[in-house]
Amino acid sequence: MSDSPYVFEATMENFQQQVMEASASTPILVDVWADWCAPCKQLMPILEKLVNEYQGAFLLAKVNADEQQQLTSSLGVRSLPTVILVKDGQAVDGFNSALPEGEIRKVLDQHIEAPEEDPYEKAHRLWEEGDVDGALTILAEMNQKDPENLKVLIDLAQLKAEMGDLDTAEQVLASLPPEERMQHQAKQLAARLKFLKQSAELPPVKDLEMALEQDPKDPNALHQLALHHVLQENNAQAMDLLIRLMQVDSKYKDEVAKTTLIELFDKLGNSNPDVRTYRRKLYTLMH
Repeated sequence: MSDSPYVFEATMENFQQQVMEASASTPILVDVWADWCAPCKQLMPILEKLVNEYQGAFLLAKVNADEQQQLTSSLGVRSLPTVILVKDGQAVDGFNSALPEGEIRKVLDQHIEAPEEDPYEKAHRLWEEGDVDGALTILAEMNQKDPENLKVLIDLAQLKAEMGDLDTAEQVLASLPPEERMQHQAKQLAARLKFLKQSAELPPVKDLEMALEQDPKDPNALHQLALHHVLQENNAQAMDLLIRLMQVDSKYKDEVAKTTLIELFDKLGNSNPDVRTYRRKLYTLMH
């Protein structure tokens, strides 16, 4: 059970008073769930995040379908999860699946006035939801108001890189003070920009895989396929190919396998388990 002040357990005994009557002053989102229901568990953290973000603009009533079978039946629930929005004693909206956060927000915003969202957090939410243009607009406005905000600058560069504008991303990165360029996020971006530029002339993945089937020690195919995996965030596969390349020819292209591995380690950070594994493998090969 959540320790949020905006979340409570609804039962047959308290439903009339704490949900139906209370909804006259505060909308109540009723979440009918069960412990065995995987989509219910996917949905729970999203609903709890939203109810805390809305800061009491609505409350979340959780109904355990197994423990509250009579209440579940009286609500007409036929599948789980079932979410019902109650306002002024009436069910005014709802849904019957583990919707993504953005879709749930749309349901809530039809009936509830949302609190003003922090612009930086909103930009990142839009970014995660795939609305890159929306995120870029907010970050650009923040940058105009506070050009010295380095966190916003790096985010802008990352967005530009995602949109394919590598030159602008490189210019933003180059404009950072030297000490900021050494920070983890900036080093991550620098590594990604390098990989993106290298990827422009890469052969298709299938061609490279076929080349390796014919010759598992083809250094060019090992290197180029590793770059493809980096760009797809398949980091373990990329590092494995780079280790194989070092085993085949550690001096290939001025030790590009070793250099690329170190750049990947910087990009992912020392806490990444794949980095720890492949750093040990690199150390063993070098010594």
